[in-house]
Amino acid sequence: MSLQMESQAPPIKVETWLRGEPLASFQAGKVYVVEFWATWCGPCAAAALQLVQLQEKYKDAGLEVVGVAADEDASSPVEARAKLGAWLAEKCPDLNYRIAFDPTDEMNKLWREPSFSVGIPTSFVVDRDSHIAFLGHPGQLDEVLPKVLNGTWRASDEAKAADTARIARNGALAREQGLKKPINDKFWAAIKAEDWTMALSAIEEGIALMPDNISFRLAHVHLLLHRMHDMQKGMPVMRQLVRDAIDRNSENWMLAALGQLFGPAHDHSHFPSAERFAMGKKLSEHILALNPPQGDGPKFRSYPAVARYYYDSGNKDRAIELLRLALKSLEGPELIPDAQKQHLLPDLLQALASYKAGRAVAALSSRVRKTFSPRHQSASGRKNT
Repeated sequence: MSLQMESQAPPIKVETWLRGEPLASFQAGKVYVVEFWATWCGPCAAAALQLVQLQEKYKDAGLEVVGVAADEDASSPVEARAKLGAWLAEKCPDLNYRIAFDPTDEMNKLWREPSFSVGIPTSFVVDRDSHIAFLGHPGQLDEVLPKVLNGTWRASDEAKAADTARIARNGALAREQGLKKPINDKFWAAIKAEDWTMALSAIEEGIALMPDNISFRLAHVHLLLHRMHDMQKGMPVMRQLVRDAIDRNSENWMLAALGQLFGPAHDHSHFPSAERFAMGKKLSEHILALNPPQGDGPKFRSYPAVARYYYDSGNKDRAIELLRLALKSLEGPELIPDAQKQHLLPDLLQALASYKAGRAVAALSSRVRKTFSPRHQSASGRKNT
């Protein structure tokens, strides 16, 4: 049975509540946001801050926010619960809404699978009569939620068009995820066992099936260069990724390639230095041509990674200039939710201060990297390649 706008909301079947009182059922007259998230999901942190603001803003209008953690990456429910508690204490000390923990996968089966909701964070808005009014990314809630609360959203042409587009888009993604699932299962089982040869076999199978899948391509590079340290096989794969990223003129692909070459989480000491910097120069120049400093495009997404290249290559002033532009773009013409700004700002400021002091940044813009990584832009709710 499919779940879409106008459907009766499924029940909340959760045994463990980490924050707030248990919610047995939806109450008539109230509006609920049911948010699926996980600690490993970069965008979920910004979404959580946004939900705190929305709960406070609309509590008197009858809004109740419910966070559902149903996708934790842990060896046991006990470990998952500990991770969740630590994450909430660090990221959301002022949390003002319920958090449910479901290690059984029951909520995913009731809510996400029948609605083709292949990514997280995912928001379901339940109307005052306990029907689904909206399904989608929480970034849309600032616009949609006031209309749901005043009763004008569900019957509007805008809502119907949005849900039709969502079903078409997510249906295609769900079919792709179905093809990828056996490969992902094999890959992550091998990663858990640290069997890099088996993991590589799974990824090569995935690339043969979907040669244009950026997640498979990144995993291929990462395994060869950063896990297996096989420069002979890895560098040709890295060169091809750079060429393809530039040929596509895709910021996502170029940022992904740049991350493999200069990401602070990786040890690059075994890389051929001259070639690494030559590839970094090409990628950085193409990113800046695609999103020039004098243009209006948002800089907070790509400029921290480009700044890291320039700093590592010895051009400290250029790195500082790019980080300043990234910070300035947070206040630019593109509307950026306050919660997202609050999430990104600390790391950008830390990176800028470190570069001014002449220090390498151990975790340069980790939130930016996680928030905008290809994996989390299209996360499937299970660990994806």
